[in-house]
Amino acid sequence: MRVVAVFSIALALIGGAACQDQGATPPVAASVTPDTADQTLFGVRVVMSDHGVQRSLLQSDTAFTYDDNTRFELRTVRSTFYTETGVKNATLTSRQGTYNVRSGNMEARGNVVVISEDGRRLETPQLRYDPGRNEISGDSAFVLTRPEDILTGIGFVTDPDLTRIRINKAASGRTTKSVAQPER
Repeated sequence: MRVVAVFSIALALIGGAACQDQGATPPVAASVTPDTADQTLFGVRVVMSDHGVQRSLLQSDTAFTYDDNTRFELRTVRSTFYTETGVKNATLTSRQGTYNVRSGNMEARGNVVVISEDGRRLETPQLRYDPGRNEISGDSAFVLTRPEDILTGIGFVTDPDLTRIRINKAASGRTTKSVAQPER
């Protein structure tokens, strides 16, 4: 009988310890499932500007809003970039994206392609666009195809027109022009 009493007391102590508050609840990642969105929007168009100058027109087939409508999760993204004078200089397409209303920045994900008006083409899995700096950047591998060469690397910073690029690491390239052989 004494063994049963000791066993019962031990179970009560273990059960009581297990029920004690162990501190704050661990953080849980924010959900991006469509059924938890604040709103669902179709045919979205957002003008991204810097000090009143239009830098980009962001379009999406579908947008789910979160965080009191300050974060848009986008599906089938298209964005047109403009110069300071309003001339179109490049377009972007991607499968998904995020637009942050507070910062004004956009992130594109999934088969991201940027094509300048004169044919330069950037392909990467992910990039960020900052209209205040008028630059796109990424930490992922990329391929930049220009008429005269092809550049590859990991991580980059460039303008939307793809004229100036800084490659973070693993930079390599090759020319697409045929090189004339010297005469003998």
